[in-house]
Amino acid sequence: MTDHQDESEDVREYERLKSLLDAFGLDMPTDSRRQLEEKVGSLEPAWTAFQERAPHVSVRVRFDNGFILDGADEDVFVPA
Repeated sequence: MTDHQDESEDVREYERLKSLLDAFGLDMPTDSRRQLEEKVGSLEPAWTAFQERAPHVSVRVRFDNGFILDGADEDVFVPA
C-alpha cells in the first residue's frame, strides 16, 4: 500500500514517469527514451527523500494456535 498523502508533485511525477520508462522504455525511440531517463533522473532526489521519510510499518499476526507475533518488520513477510 502506498500512502499518497505526503507525496509531493515531484514524487508523483517520478512514480508515473519511472513506470512508463520501465514498461515502455525499450520500445521507445532513442531520443524520447533519453529525455525520459533524464527527467526521471532529475526527479530522483525527491523520490529518495520521500522514501527516507516513509513511516516504519510493522505487522501483527495472530496464528490459529493463539500465538501472536507483534511488531514484526513488514520486510519479513511476503504479501499474499
